[in-house]
Amino acid sequence: MVTDPIADYLTRVRNAIMAGHRVVEIPASNLKKEITKILQDKGYVLSYKFDDSTVQGTIKIALKYNAVTKIPAIKNLKRVSKPGLRTYRGATELPRVLNGLGIAILSTSKGVMTDKEARTQNVGGEVLCYVY
Repeated sequence: MVTDPIADYLTRVRNAIMAGHRVVEIPASNLKKEITKILQDKGYVLSYKFDDSTVQGTIKIALKYNAVTKIPAIKNLKRVSKPGLRTYRGATELPRVLNGLGIAILSTSKGVMTDKEARTQNVGGEVLCYVY
């Protein structure tokens, strides 16, 4: 049993990148689906597919690499808010990852979004992870 499914999601993606895999398969949840959509919208993964054939379902993510140098698009994934220590930020104190080059994924009252979207909508929330 996994006590922190978001950390498990990030670890599976991180391990697949380190091993050089093209596709990673992850057990699905609504929060993981939203995080995957954000990663695809921001250009960190090529594509994704939701498979609902099993009870829980799975997410298949096609990872993105540079065609010539084989360097992955995702350099680092860092879990911020953990079950033992939740991290919340207000609209005025949202983090900037690598001076705006990376993204912070937040869970807000208006849904899961990036730090830039949360700033424009003037909402704060729980900082789930940093991606760069």
